[in-house]
Amino acid sequence: MPDITLTTLVVLCLAAAAAGWIDAVVGGGGLLLLPALLLGLPHVPAAHVLGTNKAVAIVGTSGAAVTYARKAPVKVGTAVRIGLMALAGSMTGAFFAAGISSDVLRPVIMVVLLAVAAFVMLRPQFGKEPAGATDRKVTRARTVTAIVLVGGGIGFYDGLFGPGTGTFLVLALTAVLHLDLVTASATAKIVNVCTNGGALAMFAYQGNVMWQLAALMAVFNLAGGLLGARTALRKGSEFVRGVLLVVVFSLVARLAFDQWS
Repeated sequence: MPDITLTTLVVLCLAAAAAGWIDAVVGGGGLLLLPALLLGLPHVPAAHVLGTNKAVAIVGTSGAAVTYARKAPVKVGTAVRIGLMALAGSMTGAFFAAGISSDVLRPVIMVVLLAVAAFVMLRPQFGKEPAGATDRKVTRARTVTAIVLVGGGIGFYDGLFGPGTGTFLVLALTAVLHLDLVTASATAKIVNVCTNGGALAMFAYQGNVMWQLAALMAVFNLAGGLLGARTALRKGSEFVRGVLLVVVFSLVARLAFDQWS
């Protein structure tokens, strides 16, 4: 565990809880968790930050996936197939992530943050009502596309960088498989567990996980994930969208200041 102050540790734990909540409701908890780790541990190598991020995130994502699976309609077979491809993609991405520095990582995260913020602002109904719900039959070609492109492509991105993976999965699953938003969110959580697992396995093999810090933050991330899944099933995510936008722009400003100051 790195030598960090008590204040920084408390902030990281609170960020882990908030990230678990956001990830379970609308996806994209990594948009908060990874930048928080980068800001809180500025002298720690980027690979160690990425590995620790995965060790924390997989706990909250697993808790949210179990909660969703109990109450939301999920095609487990399809989710598992996409998840297995995503696992392979995330391990590949994590392999290449070992050589990435924080100076390269911060601008990429800022672009991702702004892209997600733009999408949320331009699509005000996203997260409020079923998106893409339809009775059209999902063809075999669409299922294969979901497995290869959604699973492999987003899985690779998750292993390489990670922030926004949950949101990207929800959007892609809604568009490709014509899932309603709740089902897409539930399915995305199962797939996300696989991507986190694959990336974590690679980071752990390379010795790039700060296990003590991850274990402490994971407790808070799990609590946030369980609460977030219940919130999404009970209230929807209109309020969370506003919170997400505030967090995104705040983090972009802080990362920009650290990058160019």
